[in-house]
Amino acid sequence: MNYSILDFLTLLGSVGLFLYGMKVMSEGLQKVAGDRMRNILSAMTKNRFAGVFTGILITALIQSSSASTVMVVSFVNAGLMSLAQSMAVIMGANIGTTFTAWIISIFGFKVNIYAFAIPLIGFAIPMLFSKKSNWKSIGEFLIGFSFLFMGLQHIGLSVPDLKSSPEIFAFLQAYTAKGFLSVLLFILVGMVVTMIIQSSAATFAIVLIMCSKGWIPFDMGCAIVLGSNIGTTITPILAALSANVAAKKAALGHFLFNLFGTIWTIAIFFPFVDLNVWITEALGQGDPTKLMSFSNDLQANNLELYNGIMNGTVASNNPIAIQLVTLQFAVSFGLSMFHTVFNIVNLTIMIWFTDTYVKITNFFIRSKYKEDEEFQLKFISAGLLNASELNITQAQREIAVYGERVDRMWDMVRDLIHAKPGTEAFNNLYSRIEKYEEISDRMEIEIANYLNRASDGRLSYEGKLRIAAMLNIVTEIESIADSCFNIAKTVLRKEEAHAQFNDKIYENIDTMTNYVKEALANMLIILRNIENIHEGDLIKNFNKEREINNYRNLLRTENIENINNKLYEYESGIYYMDIVCEAEKLGDYIINVIEGVEHQFHKRHDTSANVSHA
Repeated sequence: MNYSILDFLTLLGSVGLFLYGMKVMSEGLQKVAGDRMRNILSAMTKNRFAGVFTGILITALIQSSSASTVMVVSFVNAGLMSLAQSMAVIMGANIGTTFTAWIISIFGFKVNIYAFAIPLIGFAIPMLFSKKSNWKSIGEFLIGFSFLFMGLQHIGLSVPDLKSSPEIFAFLQAYTAKGFLSVLLFILVGMVVTMIIQSSAATFAIVLIMCSKGWIPFDMGCAIVLGSNIGTTITPILAALSANVAAKKAALGHFLFNLFGTIWTIAIFFPFVDLNVWITEALGQGDPTKLMSFSNDLQANNLELYNGIMNGTVASNNPIAIQLVTLQFAVSFGLSMFHTVFNIVNLTIMIWFTDTYVKITNFFIRSKYKEDEEFQLKFISAGLLNASELNITQAQREIAVYGERVDRMWDMVRDLIHAKPGTEAFNNLYSRIEKYEEISDRMEIEIANYLNRASDGRLSYEGKLRIAAMLNIVTEIESIADSCFNIAKTVLRKEEAHAQFNDKIYENIDTMTNYVKEALANMLIILRNIENIHEGDLIKNFNKEREINNYRNLLRTENIENINNKLYEYESGIYYMDIVCEAEKLGDYIINVIEGVEHQFHKRHDTSANVSHA
């Protein structure tokens, strides 16, 4: 079997197509899904058992656990599913994949989703030219979905052709009688082969060929199937390479689930195999352990008849052929039973440790920053609203989290202003700010939708007023995020134009950003304690906002004089003032939040009524 450099480059290209499909699919999901997909997924995965059923159903329908877990990773990457929810779905996918083994075992074929990939692109292309953005996003999702499956298919075609050349593994028959070491070796073989082929179903087919030819006994075939459960995790791991931290955690959780399941099975491997042999015999399918000795005896005593049966030249009603086919089916049935019983028992054990898996993945994969870019609401769920007054409290807590997120965004902007242009640090900061702005938009929509649904419930008049105030507050917080991103874009334009700031400009900008930071800190104090606001905190915010306005006016006047005095270029002065004025506008949004809180959540005293601000 020849394998050229061109074949290897084709393999790399196939992996690239797969990763690109994953990226396009995830981005399309984020655009088209909004809170609707999140609501559907939340309903389907509202508890671990519902999540398991969802995983079983999806995998059974698309006939690929790799594809379903890749979809789960993309949902996590898009913020549509939490890590705990994804773990339950992944556990269910391991049960669902046994349907594929049964189809191969009983019917000998598998649904080929790749056949629909190209027609699906043809269906999706016109959507890209639609005037409705929603249709465009759906088109992007379908094209990414198609690319993903095309990549998977080409990966399978580009690796060494192990499936049609099982003779490669003939040497393994010399290692079948070394007891527990043989078990470990064949588990490793199953893992590696599945990683290469990218399909546990293909590995299952290879095992059937090896067993039917008498190269390996039934228990070693079970060991390869066991190893394939670990090997199949490579696909979602590849998908997570270009995804965010939450998606990487989901892929790691899938790997750990299968790894721990394999470990406990190894500890009781031979008794567990005997159990499956007993189940197979009890169901009237024969003894799968007899195939190897029967096949070897037939080859030794009548090689011509054996070859004729394998080539299909011997009549199907030949008694020896019937016996061999019966034993082959017994092995096929037994391996499918082993795969099924293993996954069911593993699920039964591991489903109670879902939270433990989440903790383990959080320990091994930690965010580079205090809060990474994945999006998940903390206090608002997509379930049915049943206690509307309580829903207001939950929304208040979520709004405080929203405020904390834009506060972190402001810290990134301050760092970006001083970051060296063209460096990795500068590019990473800008990308994070851009990502946070997208998350901010989605948080505004989800919190607002939640509040609107809550307002339809049985609320008091005061409760409805509070919801109206919170809707305004959420809008103003999103405007703060927009201002942060506007300043980041100004800094980027300034760097692209090669404009220079002198030390005095940086000093003035730092003073302004410090004022805004203090205003944000005061705003967070109020949002975190919205039901018990202190008069002094309100006065602090109004005073700080007036201080920001006065400083903006001072810098604007100085800027004209400095340009006239040639202290810096006119272009530098433009970018300088853009940053300062946007920071002042950000201060206005902060005070709008404070006023929204003050009007509905605070009984105004005479002192606050007399407070004025610019």
